[in-house]
Amino acid sequence: MTQTPTAPPALPDLDPEGAAYHRLLGLTLVHWEEGLARLACQAGDAHRNRSGIIHGGLILSMIDQAAGYAGLWCSVPGNVRKAVTLDLDCRFTGQVRGGRLVAEGRVAQRGRNIFFCRTEVFDESGQMVAFGASTHRWRAGSETHEGQPATARD
Repeated sequence: MTQTPTAPPALPDLDPEGAAYHRLLGLTLVHWEEGLARLACQAGDAHRNRSGIIHGGLILSMIDQAAGYAGLWCSVPGNVRKAVTLDLDCRFTGQVRGGRLVAEGRVAQRGRNIFFCRTEVFDESGQMVAFGASTHRWRAGSETHEGQPATARD
């Protein structure tokens, strides 16, 4: 008897509350550690522009969100860190018509209140389709790895 291959186990949901914007675009945080974050998106019809390719705005959003998360990892369960994007750029190196996209953001340098990131976006074959750099500022109370309680005002 031939067995049907099973899908690999799902990764744990690292962002259970999820941002509404993530849900709107279909972004999922699939890996998160100090200085590194990976987001994924199953790009399809809803993400295409009039030319039939995945809209650059989705890819730019993935760069922004992966970079932000890379600088927002928190060492205290239940606490959070927040930041705002000060500067963001993107270079497109290829076109995508659909499929799984993965954005990998890394903190390149950090200061007291500011952090700088580099992010790359890959299609499902592993081909880089875009890269970017960004500058972010931690919100008050988010400058340390411990963050602050999610209920704290910033």
